[in-house]
Amino acid sequence: MASKRQMEKMTERQNYRNLWHTDLMHAISADCPYCCFATFCAPCASYMLRKRALYNDMSRYVCCGGYMPCSGHCGESHCPAFCLGTEVCLCFSNSVASTRFMLQDEFSIQTTKCDNCIIGFMFCLQQVACIFSCIAMILGSEEIQEASQILSCLSDLVYCSVCACMQTQHKVELDKRDGKFGSQPTMVVPPTQQMSRVDEPVPYGYPPPSHVQDYPAPAYAPPQAYPPLGYPPEAYPPQGYPPQAYPPHGYPTQAYPPHGYPTQAYPPQPSPPQTYPPQANPPLPVQPQADR
Repeated sequence: MASKRQMEKMTERQNYRNLWHTDLMHAISADCPYCCFATFCAPCASYMLRKRALYNDMSRYVCCGGYMPCSGHCGESHCPAFCLGTEVCLCFSNSVASTRFMLQDEFSIQTTKCDNCIIGFMFCLQQVACIFSCIAMILGSEEIQEASQILSCLSDLVYCSVCACMQTQHKVELDKRDGKFGSQPTMVVPPTQQMSRVDEPVPYGYPPPSHVQDYPAPAYAPPQAYPPLGYPPEAYPPQGYPPQAYPPHGYPTQAYPPHGYPTQAYPPQPSPPQTYPPQANPPLPVQPQADR
């Protein structure tokens, strides 16, 4: 039942739309001193971040944020501070992941594709280092053993750096929540309100009658008759409109179309056709040749 609920929660996280204030790639530049602190004292950073995520209310603490099978069965209600210290020391990766899930569920934050690639690369590198260690132990080859040690050191380095950047990312998000990036409107308790009673002459919150009488009466201009006198100013339409008869005398100036248009009959008459094929030219006269 718990695993089914966790699977449903993981499916819901894929539909979140908000983003982290800073991603893992820019976490070092966002808060470099805290990233160094999270690198060299990772359990302390995880302890403080979990406490801040719970709004410093340790009565709300549950082991691993309630995301593990052992959550709620470790006596957290009796000594939450001790249980949290045990969690960050013995289950450090789970403590970081639980704080991350708590912030994601609270603010509906999704994990970007870049962050998923970095976290996935860290896990894959750890698996490859583990596989090489097993092969080196079975075969007993010094070369494979040396390669497995190099991979193990590389995976540990990536793991420590990614966890430090991840905790810096959580810290920046908590700073944003607590309003440490500038003046943000804070939620305060509204003032006490008092309801008016029926036997009161003036409702609660209104000025007394003496103050009401001192108010100056608004000065309004006396209303005028409608329509105002002298409207319209003169008879409409004005006299002499239109100015003259229309159309004016002598228009058009001459008959239309003008005399002599068109100049010739239309359409023009066709020219007489010629015989086809044309007759051959007459032969030239033959001149008599002179006697030699």
